[in-house]
Amino acid sequence: MLFHSTLRKDLSRSFGATVVVLSTIVMTNVLIRTLGQASVGGVNPSEIMLVMGFSVLGHLTTILTLSLFISIVSTLSRMYADSEMVIWFSSGQGLASFAQPLFRFAWPILLVVTVLALVVWPWSNRQAQDLSDRYEQRNDIERVAPGQFQESAGGKRVFFIDKDTPDNKTGTNVFISSSEGHVESITSARQGLIELKNNERILNLSAGQQVLHNTLTGDVRVIDFHHYEVVIDSDVKAISIDAPSMISTLDLIRDPQPRHLGELAWRLGLGLAAVNLLLLALAVATANPRVGRSYHTALALLIFIVYYNMINVGQSWISSSRVSFWGFLLTLHGSVLMLALFWLTARHFNLSWRHLIMRPLAKGNDAS
Repeated sequence: MLFHSTLRKDLSRSFGATVVVLSTIVMTNVLIRTLGQASVGGVNPSEIMLVMGFSVLGHLTTILTLSLFISIVSTLSRMYADSEMVIWFSSGQGLASFAQPLFRFAWPILLVVTVLALVVWPWSNRQAQDLSDRYEQRNDIERVAPGQFQESAGGKRVFFIDKDTPDNKTGTNVFISSSEGHVESITSARQGLIELKNNERILNLSAGQQVLHNTLTGDVRVIDFHHYEVVIDSDVKAISIDAPSMISTLDLIRDPQPRHLGELAWRLGLGLAAVNLLLLALAVATANPRVGRSYHTALALLIFIVYYNMINVGQSWISSSRVSFWGFLLTLHGSVLMLALFWLTARHFNLSWRHLIMRPLAKGNDAS
């Protein structure tokens, strides 16, 4: 049908352009933040692009929803401004008839948004956190760059090492300066090898010398050794995942504690918001030469920001047990749905707020 194909073609062009613009903005912000984390040692510099990819993947729900909302508003507003809507209205197509081609165009996007929110969002957060935790929990030898002095994680050791193996487990020309209580030690060795024993990382040094200095008594001891073991990490533990944003949706449902229900309401709210925003976009879009074309785009952005902020507020309220899970979902998303349907009905039948208010008053005056 010409009506459906024309509308979907315009929406596709507008949606694609909007996705590219918003994705570029988000990727730039994420890249700046990731580079900042890498500069302070929170992210492995060699994994910047991977961490950025996981972060952008987590933001895709917002990007797609906002792109769909803006593309519908901008496309329909342009059609109003170019008098295309007048032609469609004259041919018998009311405003409500636009809902069918809009949903036929948007249903794959709505499905992708739902899958991203329920499945991809926790997975991407978990992967990004795993990368960050593994880099943060790297042992002291792995923290050291070849040919540079660097302080250890606990601040009690200073390392210098030449690494000549790709696995970062063997190093040559090892130098360690450490302080334990009143004893300062300087250890040097020709070679060091990292091993894992009983949840402890051990640095096995060979062919070296250790100088011990007691700062209280001033005694100095020099020890030559052929083999010496230094504990790098006293307790190596597996990375635990307990943040709700990294827990799968199925596990959230199985363990319905308040913080899990808050996260579940946020994920479900993204999919429900995408549907409600589609109806709101159809109701908001219009053209008024007195206010310019950017007015309704600004109004659409304001509606989107308020709606998404309410979803975030609801997540916090549910997590703190201030409101119930189902009560919040029905109140927020049900109210927005009713508002969108009422607004769309008023626009479809060309009813104004003044007409809706003055008509009951006029009937009352005629009766009296």
